[in-house]
Amino acid sequence: MMVKVLHNGSCSKSNAVLEYLDENGVPFEIINMMEDPLSVLEIKTVLKKLNQSVFHMIRKTDKLYMENYADKNYSEEEWIKILSENPSLIQRPILIKGSVAMLGRPIENVKFFIEK
Repeated sequence: MMVKVLHNGSCSKSNAVLEYLDENGVPFEIINMMEDPLSVLEIKTVLKKLNQSVFHMIRKTDKLYMENYADKNYSEEEWIKILSENPSLIQRPILIKGSVAMLGRPIENVKFFIEK
């Protein structure tokens, strides 16, 4: 089954997952979140597949988060809109296989996800 990878090319973890998939012959499609940001609806769909709240998807170590959002108390809906406008704040990579998704870190989780 084709795996979709929500990817940021400047992220070493994201690049490592693509390399892992390639080396293991896993067919994948890259969705570059920086060039083609996810819409509000797409983020909601990914969250359903992750079976997580939006707060699980936020990169809390990101400079933009630390400077502009760390001390704010936004609702889930507000966060989804913020993430659609600031794709660098989304954890990556995110792997999607059919109706399920997972964060692609640590890499050991990717191996388990691909084999299931």
